[in-house]
Amino acid sequence: MLSQKGMVIWMTGLSGSGKTTIAVALEKLLAEKGLLTQILDGDNIRSGINNNLGFSDEDRKENIRRIAEVSKLFVNCGVVALNCFVSPTKAIRQQAKEILGNDMLEVFVNTPFEECEKRDVKGLYAKARSGEIKNFTGIDDPYQAPVNPEIHLHSDKQTLTQEVDAILAELRERGIIKSK
Repeated sequence: MLSQKGMVIWMTGLSGSGKTTIAVALEKLLAEKGLLTQILDGDNIRSGINNNLGFSDEDRKENIRRIAEVSKLFVNCGVVALNCFVSPTKAIRQQAKEILGNDMLEVFVNTPFEECEKRDVKGLYAKARSGEIKNFTGIDDPYQAPVNPEIHLHSDKQTLTQEVDAILAELRERGIIKSK
């Protein structure tokens, strides 16, 4: 019915790296091309389907497993899911890849820690430093950067337009976008 192929664009990077900002800009351009999308991020997932999960290693793993399974449902319906999750470990991202297979495009939004902390619009880094938030990636817990993401963005060196264009080019290459 949608006349489009589903896909998951999985953006990983530290909190404040720009994942959701990129997704919102990308969603607008994909809508202009007639593609139905759905943004999934920590705000809409952790307040609903995953509101019973914390940030322990086990909970993070279950969080990503559920997100990948929900994303698979979107793909099966032909929707392009724009996933914005820290996804801090290689093992967690591998788990998502095993569930989604070739329908997952991994995008590493590489932003220096200092820049992410400076952008901290929600005050999460400050809360983590004060001890209000435990197991916060970048403060208490490490972030394992992807080794071979399909797309590697550098938000401190690229404009938002350049970042979105890189993703659009890959979507054209994969046949998700049919025309320029």
